Amino acid sequence: MSNLSVHIDGRELSVPAGQTLNDFFKDHEDLRNHDAVAAYLDGEVIDFHTALPHGGTIRLIMADSPEALPIIRHSTAHVMAEAVQRLFPGTKVTIGPPIENGFYYDFDSEHVFTPEDLRAIEKEMKNIIKRNDIFERSMVSSEEAKRIFREKNEDYKVELIEDLGVDEVSFYTQGEWFDLCRGPHVPRAKRIKAFKLMSVAGAYWRGDENRKMLQRIYGTAFATKEELDEYLNFLEEAKKRDHRVLGKQLELFMFNDEAGAGFPIFLPRGMRLRTVLEEWEKKEHYKRGYEIVSGPTLLKQDLWVRSGHWDHYRENMYFTQIDETGYGVKPMNCLSHMLIFKSKTRSFRDLPQRYFELGLVHRHEMSGVLNGLLRVRAFTQDDAHIICMPEQLPGEIKGVIRFVQDVMNIFGFDYKLEISTRPEKAIGDDEIWEQATNALKSALDDLDLPYEINEGDGAFYGPKIDVKLMDCLKREWQCATVQCDFALPERFELEYVGSDNATHRPVMIHRVILGSVERFLGVLTEHFAGAFPLWISPVQAVVMTISEKSVDYGHKVAETMQAAGFRVEADLRDEKIGKKIAEWREQKVPYMLVVGEKEAQENRVAPRTRSGETLEPMSLSDFMQRMQSEVDSKAL
Repeated sequence: MSNLSVHIDGRELSVPAGQTLNDFFKDHEDLRNHDAVAAYLDGEVIDFHTALPHGGTIRLIMADSPEALPIIRHSTAHVMAEAVQRLFPGTKVTIGPPIENGFYYDFDSEHVFTPEDLRAIEKEMKNIIKRNDIFERSMVSSEEAKRIFREKNEDYKVELIEDLGVDEVSFYTQGEWFDLCRGPHVPRAKRIKAFKLMSVAGAYWRGDENRKMLQRIYGTAFATKEELDEYLNFLEEAKKRDHRVLGKQLELFMFNDEAGAGFPIFLPRGMRLRTVLEEWEKKEHYKRGYEIVSGPTLLKQDLWVRSGHWDHYRENMYFTQIDETGYGVKPMNCLSHMLIFKSKTRSFRDLPQRYFELGLVHRHEMSGVLNGLLRVRAFTQDDAHIICMPEQLPGEIKGVIRFVQDVMNIFGFDYKLEISTRPEKAIGDDEIWEQATNALKSALDDLDLPYEINEGDGAFYGPKIDVKLMDCLKREWQCATVQCDFALPERFELEYVGSDNATHRPVMIHRVILGSVERFLGVLTEHFAGAFPLWISPVQAVVMTISEKSVDYGHKVAETMQAAGFRVEADLRDEKIGKKIAEWREQKVPYMLVVGEKEAQENRVAPRTRSGETLEPMSLSDFMQRMQSEVDSKAL
């Protein structure tokens, strides 16, 4: 059998095919302290107890690499499953994969797991890790594997093997415990150094609501305790910033079961916030040559059939009937905008036409994915459609990207770009898809912006650029998108008269900048932890009186500021000023204006900031100038 070359620490060594990496490292005393958890054999992941099947090149997967995390977490899931079955005999195991931020395992148990149980399971996991068992792989015939699991009363495993439809399956054994598993796993249990069980949730077997409800235990694991601590601190910070909690605390929005899940209700302060945002965005669109339009919420079903939404998006839509005619509730605004374009003859001199709409749309989201403002069933899109000549396409795409860049800079967001290509189900031929995709790539190349390719994730009518913004915790959010569409102008027979007096087919760009206004507000709330910049803060200042003697002056200050266009509230309660200040700091109001008899006599205010800074007393006019300067600069 041929030998394999092993590259480690800049050295090239040789190992016979058929030997395991574990045996190899036993023969190389000087390499025993390496920190690898698995390896690539010609690009395929193998673990240390798998016999090397053929010659090739091996690259070790070191514990501190991103590639190691799923392996560490998968192994930790196995340790957890063993601990659960030790502590709760009769529990059946199902599946336990690694996921983005950790791992989970689904269990069928008569015992209902509690937070106290998680602590006991963690303790037992540590005992198992101390044994330092090998994670050893073996191949077993499917018939033998089913016999073994039937004897253990593990009927879920039997079902999995039957569905695989293969002659043999792989087992992984750690000590006396084993499980059906593809692997790979860490070499030994002590390679698991830092883990934490997080929560328990319900989960239907194989995601089918008609099957049994199981108990899912979530956990996470990292290569080092420092990384685990950093992640747990991140979760604590994210918890403090949860927009659902802050939305209630700051009285921005609410949900009500009587209204229905996924339908947000905005409270007065929340509407102030979104109104400022929307009015600002309207001005920004006017500055860039857009016209604001508005289309109906309901459109005839025939239009949705013609557009392709009926075939490709129907499950995400709501439908109704009026006078025995079918109608669809719009999930997007493009159809009305195309009808506007078709309402009269267009010349090449009229192009591009840029239509902008803050349009309320509805999409049928499953109840399990609803998440505050981040995933709702009714939301407002800052939707625009640019209908232009094909030769205008590069310039228009670049104009949209520059618009996105301006907005990201205003709010202090970093971002990255992805181009999503043709999905499996799509309309239009390959030629127009290639033309559209190349237009998006060329625009980003001309702007010298890096991007990744996301194969097969485009809209059914065209490829798109997705802008993933990153908040202060480095979490990614999908907001802005730019879609290039040759197909719908063809289906709706859009035309313009060219310089040759002949009719030509335009191309359409679908684009959003903020995306869903609701989602963007949720992201903003978490990004700023509810402490919004002054220019968009729903309450910019609160006037608070020291005693009843200054109530009239407090009224006057609040009314003067409101008349000047500032969003101000007045706290005139007969309450200690220290308590008022503490309460309004909890409301994250940028400025608190303390007024007493002295301030009333001198026509001044004593400002405090939400960060705790006390400013020198100043005249009301000077303070309003300070605020206006901060608003105009859109300081963060």
